[in-house]
Amino acid sequence: LAANGQAIQAFMNPFLAAAAAGLAWVLVEWARDGHPTNLGAASGIVAGLVAITPAAGYVSGMGPIFIGLIAGVVCCYAVRLKTKAGFDDALDVVGVHFVGGLVGSLLIGFFSNPEFFGGAWEEGIFFGGGAKLLFEQLLANLAAIVWSFAITFVLMIVLKKTVGVRVGEEQEATGLDLALHGETAYHSGGLG
Repeated sequence: LAANGQAIQAFMNPFLAAAAAGLAWVLVEWARDGHPTNLGAASGIVAGLVAITPAAGYVSGMGPIFIGLIAGVVCCYAVRLKTKAGFDDALDVVGVHFVGGLVGSLLIGFFSNPEFFGGAWEEGIFFGGGAKLLFEQLLANLAAIVWSFAITFVLMIVLKKTVGVRVGEEQEATGLDLALHGETAYHSGGLG
């Protein structure tokens, strides 16, 4: 809870990573699709914020920028895989949050810089540490993925057997805004 150099760096890192990831996403779209999009820029910014979150107080210098650049590129392609695989993920939660968090957490193993902060934690590969921290991050991520999947699987079974997890086909075709809430999401009338 100190207001020291580590806190200042942890405050700045999200800005740096978000800007870098937003730029990376837009550049990938521009090169791949011939034009950037506002949604891509916003998604890139979110991907950068997600990726830097686990590392914010442990990386310095160009670390947050590299983490943002890498997350922007990887998440941009991860979101595209959703479409090709036919996944229903309207908010790109998997492509941006899951993949971005995983990328950022693993990159701690490369960019962790305790010497900059006067800290006593493991060094990343780029700062003289071996692969130990990277392996620990990988193991922690795998444990979290397995745990989350198992709990979610059990919860989904319970929900499916009790209240259900899908609406009927008619409600889905009508739209959930109207079917469940009696509201329309978009104005369908003429201007006037």
